[in-house]
Amino acid sequence: MTPSSPGRVLVIAGSDSGGGAGIQGDIKTITALGGYAATAITAITAQNSLGVSAIQRIEPEMVELQARAVLADIGADAIKTGMLGGRKIVEAVAALIDEAGVPAVIDPVMLAKSGAALLKPGAIKAFEALMVPRAALLTPNAPEAEALTGLKVEDLDGQRRAGEALLKRGARAVLMKGGHVAGATVTDLLITPDGETSFAGPRLETRHTHGTGCALASACATGLAQGMSLEAAVARAWAYVGEAIRQAPGFGGGAGPLDLGWPLRGRV
Repeated sequence: MTPSSPGRVLVIAGSDSGGGAGIQGDIKTITALGGYAATAITAITAQNSLGVSAIQRIEPEMVELQARAVLADIGADAIKTGMLGGRKIVEAVAALIDEAGVPAVIDPVMLAKSGAALLKPGAIKAFEALMVPRAALLTPNAPEAEALTGLKVEDLDGQRRAGEALLKRGARAVLMKGGHVAGATVTDLLITPDGETSFAGPRLETRHTHGTGCALASACATGLAQGMSLEAAVARAWAYVGEAIRQAPGFGGGAGPLDLGWPLRGRV
């Protein structure tokens, strides 16, 4: 499918100094898929492939000012959220989504791969109440889905139950990611009120998976911004991230970044 327009995506998320995830990964993904990325940064992190060593959160008022500046001039065809950090930012972003009136892809970023907390415990209830019902697409991994629903997600049935529970809480669609579910095959389930679609493939044995969730959500948001159907946007995003993992450059001594720019090879 040829996108009908470049697609403007406003990303509201944290910065990753290592460049593999967060705002940096989002911009790379959106650009590689032909979209236009604008940003509102919620936090600055000091991190690399070995982990997060420091986090400096941005004041909620500044996050809101960044987003409003973009929406008032450049505009957006979709919004993608990542690391939000605290309750006040969650509240501000929920209001911005309502005002923007465009689809929101909500990635419930709670923990870094190193285990560092990226969503304050006091903000989880606000996230459940305000962000889940505003999601045109919610993209939790297994630990995030467990935190949001209280259900165990250890197999495909667990993914299905958690996804259906999140639909009941107001999400219009849920992409239940299977990377944290044990097995030789990784299955992501796209669950909507009309049924489910599975995306499955062999597990890639690699440590270079930093930023996979950010990239998948941003790729989905880009497709929606470009006028693609939800299923088509998710299918393209799933294939894009899989190839980005396969072509990972091997940087860093820990969880290394993907090659998010792979579609651009040979275009120049």
